[in-house]
Amino acid sequence: MALSLGEVAPGGGGGAGGSRLRRQLESGSYAAEEYVKQLSQQSDGDRDLQEHRQRIQALSEETAQSLKRNVYQNYRQFIETAREISYLESEMYQLSHILTEQKGILEAVTQALLFLQADRDDPRAAGAASSSSDPHANPFLPLSAKEAAAASEEGRQRSLTTLLEKVEGCRDLLPESPGKYLVYNGDLVEYDADHMVQVQKVHAFLMNDCLLVAAWLPNRRGTYRYDALYPLDGLAVVNVKDNPPMKDMFKLLMFPESRIFQAENAKIKKEWLEVLEETKRSRVLSEKRRLEQEVPAARTPLPAPPEATNPFEEDEEEAGEGGTPEEEVVDLSLEWIQELPEDLDVCIAQRDFEGAVDLLDKLNEYLGDKPVTQPVRELRAKVDERIRQLTDVLVFELSPDRSLRGGPRATRRAVSQLIRLGQSTKACELFLRNREAAVHTAIRQLRIEGATLLYIHKLCHVFFTSLLETAKEFETDFAGNSGCYSAFVVWARSAMRMFVDAFSKQVFDSKESLSTAAECVKVAKEHCKQLSEIGLDLTFIIHTLLVKDIKGALQSYKDIIIEATKHRNSEEMWRKMNLMTPEALGKLREEMRSCGVTNFDQYTGDDCWVNLSYTVVAFTKQTMAFLEEALKLYFPELHMVLLESLLEIIFVAVQHVDYSLRCEQDPEKKTFIRQNASFLYETVLPVVEKRFEEGVGKPAKQLHDLRNASRLMRVNPESTTSVV
Repeated sequence: MALSLGEVAPGGGGGAGGSRLRRQLESGSYAAEEYVKQLSQQSDGDRDLQEHRQRIQALSEETAQSLKRNVYQNYRQFIETAREISYLESEMYQLSHILTEQKGILEAVTQALLFLQADRDDPRAAGAASSSSDPHANPFLPLSAKEAAAASEEGRQRSLTTLLEKVEGCRDLLPESPGKYLVYNGDLVEYDADHMVQVQKVHAFLMNDCLLVAAWLPNRRGTYRYDALYPLDGLAVVNVKDNPPMKDMFKLLMFPESRIFQAENAKIKKEWLEVLEETKRSRVLSEKRRLEQEVPAARTPLPAPPEATNPFEEDEEEAGEGGTPEEEVVDLSLEWIQELPEDLDVCIAQRDFEGAVDLLDKLNEYLGDKPVTQPVRELRAKVDERIRQLTDVLVFELSPDRSLRGGPRATRRAVSQLIRLGQSTKACELFLRNREAAVHTAIRQLRIEGATLLYIHKLCHVFFTSLLETAKEFETDFAGNSGCYSAFVVWARSAMRMFVDAFSKQVFDSKESLSTAAECVKVAKEHCKQLSEIGLDLTFIIHTLLVKDIKGALQSYKDIIIEATKHRNSEEMWRKMNLMTPEALGKLREEMRSCGVTNFDQYTGDDCWVNLSYTVVAFTKQTMAFLEEALKLYFPELHMVLLESLLEIIFVAVQHVDYSLRCEQDPEKKTFIRQNASFLYETVLPVVEKRFEEGVGKPAKQLHDLRNASRLMRVNPESTTSVV
């Protein structure tokens, strides 16, 4: 063991007994088997063994705790030592580079002084020596000045190398090049652009063609970690107005992000802004000079080919006399063209989409009749990259992940710019996808009220209003793109399916009454008619999507009526109704009048009696109510379903009356049954037939045939022939 048992706390293990036990366990001649055998012989019983076991257990725990403390102490010391070694390594690394730099500077100064001394002693010899050592040297530049310029350039590159050695992870991303040098560098503090809270401390390195941002490493003084590299061509600098306590800030704009940095004071902020703008300007001027040098090179005629000795080439030269005209040179040295990529970056970063598209239109108009030369291709490549960036931003503006507030008009800006960029199909697809997400979100956020009809009113208002606004906005945005209208019709059908899903789930899946379902469908149809004002009729779509649920509702309610009628028939006693009070009789008259039975008074008797059976009266009210609600749901696809349901309901009553007439033996009751049959066939069935024809718009032959078939029973009531 690395830690002896004697290093544990001396108070553990029961005083002297514990110390003796510890010494026994630490001795070199300790043998576990002998020790246990000896202990068993000396112990008086189980109790002594238990106590001894507890002492050993306590000693083990103390030893374990002591080991943990020592390991933890050693671990902390190890970490602190490793950290100090890391600091020392970093400082030694920096010191090595500083010494190397100082050595180079001293050598350059020494060489310059030697040449200067030689020039004083013998100018001609010094000149000859310099000419022989450097055949390409500029004779008009003094030798000492040339050496000083070379030393300065070498010093700047060495400074860049030294600084970049401190940045981890940038060596592969920033390869050395002869023309790259460090312009400016300094510490900055980055802030979050949205919440203006401090993010991190950074160190920025400004080169002549790019800006390197490195994050501080808190545990390694003087070293940084690579964070980002931004070419100056796509970088825009914006001053941030001081708003205490947020001051001395500036913003860097580069697609697709922006970052805010804070300088140490106003002076350093001013220096950053000035040096960034000056470096960008120098970069643009150098690029401009490079293009100007390429233009004369393009104008330089090719050297004349050597005189041909092939006699057949004379004919070819004569045929092609005049040759091809010299390639026209496109002037790209205009200031607005040189600054166009940068201006596009600024417009994209500032979300000035209209300004960016205006610049692109201006460039296309300028290059419309110009030949496609190599400089034009290079410019087009830069501009195409910005067009892709602009398109990506506009696509993101229309994505459903963005805020869906503001309605369809909020998308007009992005859609119009995509159309101007010649991407109408993509604009149409993104616009409709955005509106689909907005409609879906609006439906999902609706609160499900206790009253179904109230919820359906809200649902129809939200959906059809959104659909109407979307249609109007679509017509405004895509007025000149008639090919996109078919996509809108397909989208409208898909949106209608989403609406019907929510509608059916609340109305039909929850087993609402037929009257409630009829009112809800009526509300949906009325809202659907609003779309006709823009020439869009989706009524047939809502009929197609609802037909299955309405069929199920009609058949379900028909089964309920049949079951109720059969139940009443089973308890039929064929007695007159006694309503007890005139008010109840008056209420029944009003109900029959609302059902279309205008001659009900002839079936009322003295006082509050009604000369009809309760079963027949209840059947009449229930059947007419079913017909009225079903007609609210009616459309041509439901014609046969409604007609068959009516016939089944009426057959139940007809069969019951027919069976009662054939089976009843009491003459008085038979007369009463005949009176009820007369009311059913001569009053109720004609009313049902007339109301069905009014609601549907055409007569129902099956209902007419059923009424005529009932004459057999009325002519020969004693017959055992069934009507059905």
